[in-house]
Amino acid sequence: MLRFDDLQLFVRAADLGSLSAAARVMDLSPAVASAALKRIEEHLGARLLARSTRSLRLTAEGEGFLEYARAALSNLDEGRRLLASGQDQVSGVLQLSAPSDFGRNLLLPWLDEFQREHPKLSVRLLLGDRIADLFRQPVDIALRYGEPEDSSLVALPVAPDNRRVLCAAPSYLARYGEPRQLEQLAQHNCLLYMLDSRAHDLWSFHDGKREVSLTVSGDRLSDDADVVRRWAVAGEGIAYKSWLDVAADVLAGRLQILLPELRCEGASLNLLCTHRAHLSKPVKLLRDLLQERCAQISAQRPR
Repeated sequence: MLRFDDLQLFVRAADLGSLSAAARVMDLSPAVASAALKRIEEHLGARLLARSTRSLRLTAEGEGFLEYARAALSNLDEGRRLLASGQDQVSGVLQLSAPSDFGRNLLLPWLDEFQREHPKLSVRLLLGDRIADLFRQPVDIALRYGEPEDSSLVALPVAPDNRRVLCAAPSYLARYGEPRQLEQLAQHNCLLYMLDSRAHDLWSFHDGKREVSLTVSGDRLSDDADVVRRWAVAGEGIAYKSWLDVAADVLAGRLQILLPELRCEGASLNLLCTHRAHLSKPVKLLRDLLQERCAQISAQRPR
C-alpha cells in the first residue's frame, strides 16, 4: 500500500527538482528520503525520478504518475477538512442513558434547551437505574452515580461532590415524628429502591468520628428511584436520595432534611463512555452544560 508521506515526498521532489530540497522541507534526512522514494518505486514497479549528483528529472512514468499522485493527495486533504468541519459542528445523533430520577426531572429540560441551541442534533435517551452495558446497549455515553466498577470505562466527573441526603415529607413527620438519632430509623418506614439488582437497604453515614452503617426496612421497594422520591413527597416514608434528585423538593418545602449534622454517602455523578473517541463535540458541550447546572444545585445544599 502506498504511504501518504511517500506520495508527498515524490510530489515535493518533482516540484522542487531536488530530492534533498524536498527532504529539507519535510524535515527528513537524505537517507530517509531516498528510502521513501525507493519504497514507492518498488511498490509501483517503475522508476519515477532519474537522478544524478547535480540534477533530478521526472521519467516518462514519473510524469504520468505525478498527476494521479497530486489528485490523491488533494482528495485526502479534502477528506480531512471534511472530517474536521464535521467534528466542529454540533450535529448527528447523541445516544445516552441516565438514571430515572435525574433523567426525568433534570436532564429532560436541559436536553430540550440543548437541542434548541443546536437544532441539527438528534437525541436518543434511555432512562433506567440499572447499570448500562456500554459495550452492548446502543448508547455512546451514560450518566451514572458512583464510581464505575468496570475500570476499562472512561469516567469524567459531572458532579463529583454530590451526596445523598436523608429526607421525608412534613406530612410524614407530623404523623410519625422526626428521628433524632440514627438508631430511630428502625422505627420508621424507609423507602427502598434497587441498586445493582438488590435493595439498597444498607445506609451509611459519618458522624464526624467514624462511619456508621445500618440496615433499614420498609413496606415499599421499587426498581425506579424516581418512584421512591414520589413516595417520599407523598408522605409515605423516609428516603435516602441523591441531593441532585431531591433538591427542588427540599427547597420548595415538599421534603425536609433529617439529621443534617451527619455526613451522608457520596453519590458523585459521572459521564461514562467506552473510549475517548466517543467524546465528540456534542458530548463535550453537554458535559459542560451538566457541570454548570449541577454545580448550581450543589451550591444550594445545606451545609
